Amino acid sequence: MSITAAPAAAPGRMAELTARAVPLLFVLLWSSSFIAARVGLRHLTPLLFVALRMVACAVVLTAVMLVLRRPWHALRGRVWLHCAVAGVLVNGVLLMTAHVAMVHTPAAPIALIQTLNPLLTAVLAVPLLGERLHPLQWLGLLLGLAGVVLILGLAALHSRTEFSGLLLTAGGVLGLVAGTLYFGRFCRGVPMLEGATVQFIACAIACVICMFVFETPHADWTPGAVAAVAWNGAFVSLGGMALYFTMLNRGAAARAAANFYLVPGTAAVMAWLLLGEALAPLTVLGLIISSVGCALVNRRIPVARTSPAESPLPLRGVGPRSGPTRGAERRG
Repeated sequence: MSITAAPAAAPGRMAELTARAVPLLFVLLWSSSFIAARVGLRHLTPLLFVALRMVACAVVLTAVMLVLRRPWHALRGRVWLHCAVAGVLVNGVLLMTAHVAMVHTPAAPIALIQTLNPLLTAVLAVPLLGERLHPLQWLGLLLGLAGVVLILGLAALHSRTEFSGLLLTAGGVLGLVAGTLYFGRFCRGVPMLEGATVQFIACAIACVICMFVFETPHADWTPGAVAAVAWNGAFVSLGGMALYFTMLNRGAAARAAANFYLVPGTAAVMAWLLLGEALAPLTVLGLIISSVGCALVNRRIPVARTSPAESPLPLRGVGPRSGPTRGAERRG
């Protein structure tokens, strides 16, 4: 009997390992984007940098759709529009503001501002998505925020130039939060490839328009510039955001967003290893605190949800019906 039971247990173990690996890979990829961006912005104007990333992603995904002969009509009705809105908010608004800010502001304070995303997402997900967090998860969110603040202290407020850049970055974070919640309410359960393709096509169009409106594009095509665009386009924009939306589909929005707390510390470690930048003891301590906070938020604690009748807004893809629907899609 033990021999026949082993194959049944193996898929469950593999799924568990995959679920644990997805947040780790996301943090590593997202952290690496700051280093690549610092290299790329030496040779390209910021909106051109982002537009090239988004156009490349849209072209690649469209080609994959055509090669695999995936049906475009898989996204029916308003789902097309919902995916487009989520893509522009999560990718376009966040990246354009961050890259413009990084021209005059160090990457570390920008990473700090972006980690406000988990707390805002958790607070807004309660009334908008009917999510409920355990007190330990709320403690994890606060610990994550405390760890990030400890890493950078108040250095981001010492310069007026940095302050204006951080205000711009904060606007991008609001776009990320809005896109995360919008995706959680309207886009859960959509086919991954079709949904991502629509998101990146819409985002590419928006970024190209903003590039021509707000800047004069300029590029010096050095090997570093090409490598930076290729890395942030293929691995971060495609790979990283696919992992992020995978986490949103599998769990609560607040739990997915909590992984952003690990980015500043991880980026600091990468800068130490790859660029030789000093790694201060406070950075190590902050990374440990943020890691503990992220672990608390991602614990598998039963989360109570409001029923559809009690929810202030209609829930889509969330609640008792979401499980059978996704199961039917996998069987199909």
